Amino acid sequence: YPTIVYSQILKRLYPDVPVIAGGIEASLRRVSHYDYWQDRLRPSILVDAPVDMIVYGMGEIPVTQIADRLAAGESLSSLTDIPQTALLLTADVTPAPDNDNIILASFETCLRDKRSQATNFKHVEQQSNRMHGATIWQPHGKKTVKINPMLPPMTTKEIDASFDLPYTRLPHPRYRNKTIPAWEMIKHSVNLHRGCFGGCAFCTISAHQGKFIASRSKESILREVKQVTRMADFKGYISDLGGPSANMYRMGGRDLSVCEKCMRPSCLHPKPCPNLNNDHAPLLDIYKAVDSLPEVKKSFIGSGVRYDLSMHESGNEQIDRTNRYNEELITRHVSGRLKVAPEHTIDHVLDIMRKPSFKQFYEFKKIFDRINRTQGLKQQLIPYFISSHPGCHEIDMAELAAETRDLNMHLEQVQDFTPTPMTVATEIYYTGYHPYTGEKVYCATRPEEKQSQRRFFFWYDPAYRADITRALQRLHRPDIIRKLFPAYRDPHQNDRNKSKKRR
Repeated sequence: YPTIVYSQILKRLYPDVPVIAGGIEASLRRVSHYDYWQDRLRPSILVDAPVDMIVYGMGEIPVTQIADRLAAGESLSSLTDIPQTALLLTADVTPAPDNDNIILASFETCLRDKRSQATNFKHVEQQSNRMHGATIWQPHGKKTVKINPMLPPMTTKEIDASFDLPYTRLPHPRYRNKTIPAWEMIKHSVNLHRGCFGGCAFCTISAHQGKFIASRSKESILREVKQVTRMADFKGYISDLGGPSANMYRMGGRDLSVCEKCMRPSCLHPKPCPNLNNDHAPLLDIYKAVDSLPEVKKSFIGSGVRYDLSMHESGNEQIDRTNRYNEELITRHVSGRLKVAPEHTIDHVLDIMRKPSFKQFYEFKKIFDRINRTQGLKQQLIPYFISSHPGCHEIDMAELAAETRDLNMHLEQVQDFTPTPMTVATEIYYTGYHPYTGEKVYCATRPEEKQSQRRFFFWYDPAYRADITRALQRLHRPDIIRKLFPAYRDPHQNDRNKSKKRR
């Protein structure tokens, strides 16, 4: 909890100096939230950290507004209306609820009633994903947290101004002569845009960056690519031309007046919005412009690709006819392995995840295999999967194992669901209720439940075979045992056959 620790130190050393917190930790803990490591509901970080204000989300515009108003002589305590900030105020300033002000259940109420916490989250997520949101208030004892609305997405001019600042593109000097794996992975990459309208239930991007896409100009992107090519260790390969989701550059609603009224957390689930413009042509133009630079041998796409977006038929004949994104991606921009994220194979789990049916993965795989075959390539398709996600039972993981075995996949890119603040999945995990339906949802919460799901990823490992076999016998699924282990012989089958003959 570095924000809490550091702000306490600063206030002890400099008690009269205002402190404003920002970044991921402060942003995602701005209201009452479940903390997985302590397994308890915590209040807003404004209660625990002695800070004067939080800037949540991506903070260029709020920070400059705060600086300008302080420079004009205003006090920090008077800056209660800055967009994308949160403050701890006295409870007597809380207004009556209306279209512009949403009053959440208090922290104390949420401690007593998990349904109230789930209901709170629905409001928070909806307002985080609105173009013009309401102000959110949550009482905490004799204080109240005020969360001012998120700003609309930055204009291209604004986001260019931020990305064009003179960054060193180097780690902090204290790490000199040390290897930082994360830095090695991203140092030759370029970020094209912000925001994500996928709305995955386990992801915090929309809570931090919002669902509306803010895209850089082609000129700004090329300036940064040229800067990368001048790095001493650059060998001609851009590791990633990406973003939160790699293929959402310059996408959004065709009619923005519809978007201004929208409260959907996802533009892709349960099905793509009819107002969504998914034209990949501007993105393909970026790829070609980067690859045409003499210093660049090849550019890769390392960020996650939404294949449900790239495969979606928009209904616009010109876009659907010319949109060859998947072919361009697979032919020219895969560094041997293309990573995609179906996350699961079972529809009822995918629905809670806000992900498309696994049938779409099969369709994408057909495209991938066809292009590899016709182009003489030997690339691999690497899927990501999650176990123990809310709504996922042990038998669902068994079905996942059988289905991926049929695809001849020995899974590597896997994880067990870990709750993080401000996601739908975390609220379901903690409360046991879906915030949007109020229905109870099963969650694997105990370590042994989570382990019983996770081991199905590794059905091919002899170390797990006995446990998996016993689990499937308990679940009365010998058919899956035979799928996973064709040489398996049911030791009780002879007894059952004899019993049938006697009857």
